[in-house]
Amino acid sequence: MDTRVTPNPVDGPEASSGISRWPDTEQLQRRFDELVKQPMRPVRADAMQKVQRYFDERCKTSKALSERAKTVIPGGVQHNLAFNHPFPLAFSQAEGAHLSDVDGNRYIDFLQAGGPTLLGSNYEPVRRKVHELIDECGPVTGLLHEYEVKLAELVCRHMPGVEMLRLLGSGTEAVMGAVRLARTFTGRKWIIKVGGAYHGWSDQLVYGMRLPKTGRMEATGIPRGATGHTQECLPNDLDELRRKLSWNRLRGGTAAVLVEPLGPESGTRPVHRDYNRQVRQLCDEFGALLVFDEVVTGFRTGLAGAQGYFGVKPDITVLGKCLTGGYPMAGAIGGRKDIMMSLVGGIGTTTKRAFVGGTLSANPLSCVAGYHAILEMERTGAAAKAGRAGDRLCQGLEEIIRRRGLPYVSYNMGSIVHLQTSGVLLLDTSSLWKLLKVKDEAKRRKHMMEEMGAAYTAHGLITLAGSRIYTSLADTDEVIDDALNRFDDVFALV
Repeated sequence: MDTRVTPNPVDGPEASSGISRWPDTEQLQRRFDELVKQPMRPVRADAMQKVQRYFDERCKTSKALSERAKTVIPGGVQHNLAFNHPFPLAFSQAEGAHLSDVDGNRYIDFLQAGGPTLLGSNYEPVRRKVHELIDECGPVTGLLHEYEVKLAELVCRHMPGVEMLRLLGSGTEAVMGAVRLARTFTGRKWIIKVGGAYHGWSDQLVYGMRLPKTGRMEATGIPRGATGHTQECLPNDLDELRRKLSWNRLRGGTAAVLVEPLGPESGTRPVHRDYNRQVRQLCDEFGALLVFDEVVTGFRTGLAGAQGYFGVKPDITVLGKCLTGGYPMAGAIGGRKDIMMSLVGGIGTTTKRAFVGGTLSANPLSCVAGYHAILEMERTGAAAKAGRAGDRLCQGLEEIIRRRGLPYVSYNMGSIVHLQTSGVLLLDTSSLWKLLKVKDEAKRRKHMMEEMGAAYTAHGLITLAGSRIYTSLADTDEVIDDALNRFDDVFALV
């Protein structure tokens, strides 16, 4: 009997529209442990030679463009997600569930721009509204526009914890602003995040990133004082969170606890079903604000976000990605009115406030795209349909994994599907000794993950770093069946 998932006990269409079931996190942890304790199962060396030939023979224009890019762009890519082994591919078209590269190769798009395009890429009804806006107004004015009000009203209507909204340029900017807002409102300095979580690349939060308990490991070029009031605790460890909150209370108190509500790295380390509710209780007990980073989960897990799914109302919500339906300048801070009034805008105000800004923030182009994208999510039930596609893909992957006797682990939270083959992000780094012990193994496992990603690509599948998959409204049963056949072909090379 498959015990991979347990029924979701939350009732109501808003709460459960994007995620039909919550993974059995204890069983997943056992499988993660088994995966990293045994030898890796990479693509065979002879098969990797065939994968390499695909890139050499069928991606020549991409290769030439990537070499040209290296002369003017550090590393040859402007976006971290654009790198893939053996070299970045250049794409010329994105439409629905598919991508086409500059050499004319077609792929199933499970990257979906890193998560924003829940409706599928280049969704025509939204594109049409954007074209109308550009013709009438142009993309930016620097002044108030009707659509920034309409978008804010729509978000406030759907998100339980959002009474007011301030639009910014990106998820990273929004997290920076949320931390500043929490410190302004509470008058406290300490921030606690969950180790391994990604909250953007600001100085104070490049800390314990991707791998728990690694602290400042990636904080090159960041003064020590920038992370001097940032702390991390292990995911699911409520006792450690309580200890940090207690200790901080003796030295001024904690301003905020930041969580990715699915777990660090969009659920790469999934939290227990009741974790967010228990964190909420601890925040209430110690007077800290609870910040939900819903950059990935906002609208993708349902119109009410992860806060609707879990039935937990955060004090501050950070949004991005799906907020503008794949169009640029996607970032926002939302929350209770009394807190949000510390973000009052304007020049020269004497009101105590957490200053934020941005020339292109809340521009008409992004706001019209976001407003109509969310309306289309409402109309189509996009989160539920993308979530069902994720369920179907995950179940199919698990069947292939079992049939082929592989140690890999696949699980999903609706349209966010995880496929762990190398387990590099699952290694135990909970102490300095353990981190040093797995350093070399982490390099080998990272290379395996890159090779798996290359093999997927050579079989017409674009994923996020070979380990995460985003499904969308465009992923019909036919698309998922096609994808599963391609994954099966890749796993046959192991």
